[in-house]
Amino acid sequence: MRRSLAVLLGIVGGMLAGAAFLRRQAAQRDHADLYFEDGSMLSLTNGSPGAERLLPLAREILGKARGT
Repeated sequence: MRRSLAVLLGIVGGMLAGAAFLRRQAAQRDHADLYFEDGSMLSLTNGSPGAERLLPLAREILGKARGT
């Protein structure tokens, strides 16, 4: 009984740790979300077509807005 409980807790803990790791990795990627009047949205990340021009501009604008 104790052994199965320990295994279950280990599995749940591993799943939570994995989810936290994936969320942290996704949050560190630079991206720009473009929202259009028709309600559609386009998300550009590093390597996307057009991202190499847009992301540096977005970084500059955010840096000026934050005062850095």
